[in-house]
Amino acid sequence: MTAAARVARVNGPLVEVEGLAGAAMSDVVELGERGLAGEVVAIRGDVTTVQAYEYTGGLAPGEPARSLGVPLSARLGPHLLGGIFDGLLRPLTGAPTWLEPGRSRESATGREFGFTPEVAVGAAVGDGTCLGSVAVAGGIGYRVLSPPGLSGTVEEARPAGLVDGDSVIAVVSGVAVRLVSDWPVRRPRPYQRRLEGAAPLLTGQRVVDVLFPVTRGGAAAVPGGFGTGKTVLLQQIAKWCDADVIVYVGCGERGNELADLLAELAELADPRSGGRLAERTVVIANTSNMPMMAREASIYSGATVAEYFRDMGLDTVVVADSTSRWAEALREFASRSGELPAEEGYPASLSSALAAFYERAGRVITSEGREGSVTIIGAVSPAGGDLTEPVTTYTQRFVRCLWSLDRDLAYARHYPAVSWSGSFSRDVDAVAAWHADSGDPAWADRRGRLAAVLADSDRLSSLAELLGVTALPPAERVTILAGRLIREGVLQQNALSPVDVYCDTARAVALASAVLAVADRCQALANRGVPAAVIEEEDFSPVLRAREDAATADAVAECERAMLARLDDLGRQEERTREEGGVG
Repeated sequence: MTAAARVARVNGPLVEVEGLAGAAMSDVVELGERGLAGEVVAIRGDVTTVQAYEYTGGLAPGEPARSLGVPLSARLGPHLLGGIFDGLLRPLTGAPTWLEPGRSRESATGREFGFTPEVAVGAAVGDGTCLGSVAVAGGIGYRVLSPPGLSGTVEEARPAGLVDGDSVIAVVSGVAVRLVSDWPVRRPRPYQRRLEGAAPLLTGQRVVDVLFPVTRGGAAAVPGGFGTGKTVLLQQIAKWCDADVIVYVGCGERGNELADLLAELAELADPRSGGRLAERTVVIANTSNMPMMAREASIYSGATVAEYFRDMGLDTVVVADSTSRWAEALREFASRSGELPAEEGYPASLSSALAAFYERAGRVITSEGREGSVTIIGAVSPAGGDLTEPVTTYTQRFVRCLWSLDRDLAYARHYPAVSWSGSFSRDVDAVAAWHADSGDPAWADRRGRLAAVLADSDRLSSLAELLGVTALPPAERVTILAGRLIREGVLQQNALSPVDVYCDTARAVALASAVLAVADRCQALANRGVPAAVIEEEDFSPVLRAREDAATADAVAECERAMLARLDDLGRQEERTREEGGVG
């Protein structure tokens, strides 16, 4: 850094600085008298290009600039749980930080936590060794770890008691380890190795858990046009999935939607701890009215927070809503910096940037030897619902699951509007093996039958639109009926119903089995000569209403038995009618 460093040019979030000696790529730079935060993105001779993360109105050429000599980093600690932060992980509680340019990051010194040591003076510690634990709300096992790359002998150890963010927990080989630490957001945290195969991330949403499951440590994308329900689906997953820590990144979305989510989280009871779900949630809010380039950093901040808790042996989920707004920030900055545009004006580096983000998902053995995972679920908001645009196309290459939302389903009030024909899961085999080991060897067969019936039903429905349903044989008309029963009795889910808002594995299995059993009985009736029109006119409400009326798997089984009994009565009645007709 030299005193001669001055701002030479300001073009929105792009700021060129002259004379910034010693600056390196990704270093944080303070711009102007107010110390606006920025990051070095290019160095050409004596000119350093800085990506400003705050509103640059009022910043003029000639103002001073200085490099802090460190990359953009996230401040990590127990204060994150239950907190609301901006894209640079600065707290948003109290005064709106993003309206106060140059406001530096705050530490967690304002809060105290109960600390219990787990190492003594003289103990040898390695990379990621647990130095102690901190009592936090939400039932999270928060562990203070030796920072990556630090090993040696404990020279000092803090006794049990209350600590704040700046407290020194231990001194290892002359290095003070504090409760709060910083980590560069663009650098993945280290681990020993990745693990193959895993248990599914149970979301409580049947269309996901039954048809298109994602494993812990997997990556999923939710593309869909405006009004198809992306945000609602992601919020449902964030509220009900069985992860330990939820990191919700509101990336360029509307502020009122995020405000609604925060209000719901504050009221929603956590079934694990009995407290509030917000206590084990970290919200990173960079809404559409906040500085645009901080949006670009927000998803990296979210991934870093998730990796931090993963290193404690926890399962974390990153929900990014939406990556399209993040890509738009990349496109805007690229156009200002003169980078060669590719498809639809996005920078040529978009594909590698998306790959690097989703690559941070994974189930790993941590440096300490524990098992932890980061699952990433990102929304994609293609303009006009065009699923062939670059962000959607590239994203499909790098994710394990795609939950494509269909506009026609949404307009028909079918929620979640996940298209069974346009979605996929590459984790089906791994999840099937897990279910088989967990006592449900029929999971793969059941899932295959559901998918096959839905595909046959769609094909025959298209044919019926051309020829008329009465032109189809009875067996094919019953297949169309079976597809409707699966859609309405299994895949649909009411987020406003206290019973249907969440569906555990046992109840999802019961609902799927019930619908398949009813479909099989209807097919048997058609094969025995019962007219298809008679079967179609039957009241299927016992099995269709089970998803909202039956709160347990046993209650669903009762609905199944009632529906099968009704169909048996229908078959006997038709036989008597035929016999009477024959006698007459």
